[in-house]
Amino acid sequence: MINPISEIEARQSAMNYLAIREHSSLELRNKLLRKGFEEAVIDKVLVQLQLDNLLSDERFAESYTRMRTAKGYGPLSIQQELQRRGIDNNLLSVFVNANDSSWVSIACQVREKRFGQDLPVNKRELAKQVRFLENRGFTYSQIKVALSGKIL
Repeated sequence: MINPISEIEARQSAMNYLAIREHSSLELRNKLLRKGFEEAVIDKVLVQLQLDNLLSDERFAESYTRMRTAKGYGPLSIQQELQRRGIDNNLLSVFVNANDSSWVSIACQVREKRFGQDLPVNKRELAKQVRFLENRGFTYSQIKVALSGKIL
């Protein structure tokens, strides 16, 4: 038997989290578990929040992708982060297409912001810029184009 007071408290706590930013179902579940709510209560609250359209993994994935892209992260990094937050592969492919040509221009902008307009002139600089873009989650082909076809 689920305690109705506990359910109300869990819903209020969940809504407080959602008022700050979008959350995935998994993120919200983990936060409520850490607060000490029972799994049965959490399940019921999450289902109701989804029915009320207050919790949406799709909306979270879209918002998170937009935010991380604006901060200069590439598709591989964003995909990995979304998977860690419980977003399934079908939803991932809707919002993060690593083959989309717009990632190349983002990689170019990120490289230029970090290193300036000048392209690397030696292997050491080239390696440094490649590592930077790899760590940001860009693909090999995106990095190659961002470095204007330099042989990697």
